[in-house]
Amino acid sequence: MSKVITECIRCGTCCKKGGPSFHIEDKMLIEKGIILSKYLYTIRDGELSYDNVKESILPAASDIIKIKGQKDSWTCIFFNEKENECTIYDNRPLECRALKCWDTLEIEKIYFKNRLTRKDLISTIEELWGLVEDHQKRCSYIKLKLFIDALNKDKKDETLKGILDIIEYDARIRELVVQNGGLDPEMTDFLFGRPITETIKMYGFKIIKQDNNYRLIPIT
Repeated sequence: MSKVITECIRCGTCCKKGGPSFHIEDKMLIEKGIILSKYLYTIRDGELSYDNVKESILPAASDIIKIKGQKDSWTCIFFNEKENECTIYDNRPLECRALKCWDTLEIEKIYFKNRLTRKDLISTIEELWGLVEDHQKRCSYIKLKLFIDALNKDKKDETLKGILDIIEYDARIRELVVQNGGLDPEMTDFLFGRPITETIKMYGFKIIKQDNNYRLIPIT
């Protein structure tokens, strides 16, 4: 008979399923530099993402700031697989403290509440926040979805151009803040969300770049 788990045994199973989302209660972890922004990424408003509680892929209702995974895996970047331990255990975010694999009631209660947003963290840095807001307007997932839904209707060329304009601007702004602003490239996923060249796969397409031009290809 298998043993019934009633307390955390630090097996690492939860840590290998993806990093937590941040809540207002976690703000000081970032502001004090305990968790650096370069280790975070943002799921933006309207972006399709997997909802752990509802167990389905849904558009995000607002920013969801999460800890990055290791390389190409979901394993939290702060999980030491060799030692099988969390390297920030004493300063782990709210969701990590609330999660009990044997009883998910506590994390379900807080999951959708008081989510931390980019505005909460960087709106006082006016020039940077202006870039983020402009990017959000020009590269809105709501706008992108409308273009994608219209691909098989009239004005296909115009619609395709709208999609490619979004993709090109998204890629260009990341290059500019690194080249001209001296920003750490690892911070761009926090500031502007994941590159649309990657997330567009959720809509059934992939992007190919040839001679500085982007092509939209259906995934078959």
